[in-house]
Order: sequence, then C-alpha cells, then structure tokens
Amino acid sequence: MKIGNKTRDFVSRDCLYLVLLALGLWFEANCYFYKTHFPQAPIDTSKKPIIWILGGPGSGKGTQCEKIIAKYGFTHLSTGDLLRAEVKSGSDRAKCLTSIMERGELVPNDIVLDLLKEAILANAAQSKGFLVDGYPREKSQGIAFEKAIAPVSVIIYFEASPDTLTKRLLGRAESSGRFDDNEETIKLRLKTFLENNDQVLAQYPDKIKRINAETTVDVIFKEVQEILDPLMASAAAAAN
Repeated sequence: MKIGNKTRDFVSRDCLYLVLLALGLWFEANCYFYKTHFPQAPIDTSKKPIIWILGGPGSGKGTQCEKIIAKYGFTHLSTGDLLRAEVKSGSDRAKCLTSIMERGELVPNDIVLDLLKEAILANAAQSKGFLVDGYPREKSQGIAFEKAIAPVSVIIYFEASPDTLTKRLLGRAESSGRFDDNEETIKLRLKTFLENNDQVLAQYPDKIKRINAETTVDVIFKEVQEILDPLMASAAAAAN
C-alpha cells in the first residue's frame, strides 16, 4: 500500500503534535514537582528573619508592629494591605481578585502566598527582616507558607483573654460608631480566631513566644525587645 505525500504530511503533523503535547505535559509535571518538593527560599532567614505576628482582634498587635518597625527596620507585610494594593494596580490578577471579592468568596491561598513572596523579594535587599501580620490564620496556611517561601524564624503571639478582647473591641466600636460590632458578633469572631489559632500554635511549639497583651504598651514592647534583640544580634553576626 502506497502512502501519498499528503498522508505523510498529516502523519508527520500528528506525530509532531503528540511529541509537543508530551513534552508540555512532562515540563508541567516537573515544574509542579520541583515547586512542591524543592521550593527556593527567596531570602536567608538567618540574616533576615521572618516573624509571624499573631493575636486576636483587640490584642494590640498593630501598635506593637509599629514600634517593632520603628526600632528594627523590619518590613511590615499585612495580607489585607497587599490584596488592596494589588486590586488598585489594575493588573490581570487585580481583575481576578476584584471578581472573587465581588462574589463574596475567599481569596485562594496560592494568590495570597504569591503576593507575600513577591513583597519579600521586592524588599529583600534593604529590609532587616519581615513582620507577617495576622498570617497564617490556619494551620494549612502556615505549612504552605514555609513550603513556598521560607521557614518562620519566630512567632510572637500577643495573648489576651476573650473577656479582655471583647471589652476592647466593644470600646473601639462605641468610639468609632460601628454599632454593627455588637457583643454577639465580636464573640463569634473571637471563637473562630481562637479555634484556628490554636491549631497554628500547636504546629510550632518550639518557635512560639507568648506575650501577655493585657498589660501596658510599653511593658509589652519591653518583652518584644527581649525576644527580638538576641535574634537581630544573631542575624547581624550571620550577615558579617
């Protein structure tokens, strides 16, 4: 049986297509494997520590972050701020985020991780370290962060009782006129936070530094310095 030129061309094209398809699938599979099994840390955390700042709403962690930044020169990374900045950028990802938010859905964690990683890379040269504020909120997020970015150096948890946090949030709501923040909604927020946060803390027993957040701002910051001073001294020595 003779095979004409046109038939040969079709066979050749089909073979070429199958080869290219196979190569594409192989490349995609390998990229996924290396991304998930051999992630590249964008920074050396022995020289530029990564610190997770955790604490319930009303714990005062925002105030402490400001004081930490002022003294140590850390870069403050808030996932909420990063998402808002990305939405304003007008990028293709911004359009995707806007669509997700308009539907009232949660932003996928891989997008959040990409934003965190990009922010760390963008500030790696000039920053002394990174404060990741209010993240991770769940155990799975913490595991994903360390796989995709780098191991956390230390976790500072500003601890206060639910009663104290409730009183602070009620006072804040009254002074700001946010009457939708009533005691029932606040207690529900705290319950959700504590349930998820306990799982995060249980994952990192050796890296947690608990600070009593029921005292004054200055007393709390003194305890923060007792944690960060030796960490930064070690980072400075590693950098030299």
